[in-house]
Amino acid sequence: MSHPLSLITFLSLLFILSPAAATTIGVTYISSPGLPPPEDVVAILQSLKITAVRLPVPDPNIIRVFSYTNISLFLAIPNSLISSISANRSAAYRWLYDHVIPFYPRAHITAISVGTNVLAEGDVTSADLVIPAIHNIHRSLIDMGIRQIMISTTFSFVNIMTTSFPPSSAEFQEPASNLIIKPLLDYLTETNSSFFVSLYPYSVYKLRPEIPIGFSLFQEHAYNFREDTITGVRYRNLFDLMVDAVIAAMAVAGHENIPVIVAETGWPCFDPFNSVEARDVYSKMYLQGLVKHLRSGKGTPLRKEGVTEVYIYELFDTNDTATKGLKSDGTGQKWGICYPNMSTKFEVKFSDGGSTMMISVLIIVMKFLLLINGLLISC
Repeated sequence: MSHPLSLITFLSLLFILSPAAATTIGVTYISSPGLPPPEDVVAILQSLKITAVRLPVPDPNIIRVFSYTNISLFLAIPNSLISSISANRSAAYRWLYDHVIPFYPRAHITAISVGTNVLAEGDVTSADLVIPAIHNIHRSLIDMGIRQIMISTTFSFVNIMTTSFPPSSAEFQEPASNLIIKPLLDYLTETNSSFFVSLYPYSVYKLRPEIPIGFSLFQEHAYNFREDTITGVRYRNLFDLMVDAVIAAMAVAGHENIPVIVAETGWPCFDPFNSVEARDVYSKMYLQGLVKHLRSGKGTPLRKEGVTEVYIYELFDTNDTATKGLKSDGTGQKWGICYPNMSTKFEVKFSDGGSTMMISVLIIVMKFLLLINGLLISC
């Protein structure tokens, strides 16, 4: 005699024990002289179980190396090309024929950012060229029969937000909000794309010295929280607070359900302008805390599923000049998680170590229920 309740119990346990869809965690990779060849880089990425890579400088030779690797690629179009692409569809075609068509779908290209931090220079009137450039790239891909690649642009958190706390009061800055961000949100809704943002708690921490460093580094203490006085929501880390500020600002703009991709985040292990908080120990604490938090599947107070993808900046120290929202030009900062010899500076477990254990538990439960029903068969 069968016992329907046992099957119901199993299905209930399966639902309860199944882990939530985890955020994809990737890294930013920039090739430069003195670093290992791309083929060796792919090997180290696979050994670290990293399944997503952002290429701010998408050299076609590097894109080719990622073919058949099952590592997804997030490409970026340089800001210097935005003007020509916005004015001329042929420029969009040329870029796609150089960087996408020869490799797709063998190289798993999932997203393209048309420009990065275009508002950092403060010229909103030239930044509004981003929207027509995005449309030209999107239409060109459609003409080529490619509909699976997300197209957007990447904003820096500190360049678009009026305030980050409380998150419930956050709005996008004007005039960028009306000129660029709202039209972009309309487009993202129409195309089921995502909002790309560079989000550095380190930058906000340096701009707001009253923020406790433990709150920025995912340290778990009973009183390590900040409360949104409007909603009563308690935030346990600065990353979630910043993400929810973006989500709240999108809601104010009429688009509360657009997925968010964190295109850059990290903590420097060296900063010539700040020798106190920019150290390996803090970089390790931030990245380990970030990965643990993302793997937990808890999401944020305003969005239970959290962000869909997060890209850690960066794989190697490249000494670029991105500001990360700070007043210095970034020169001399070190953000890499690996040394040039490909050894890691500290351990970060990118893979979801709990999945195997979860499967084992489910198998035991299933066998137990089948035994109760007299249906257990020998394997």
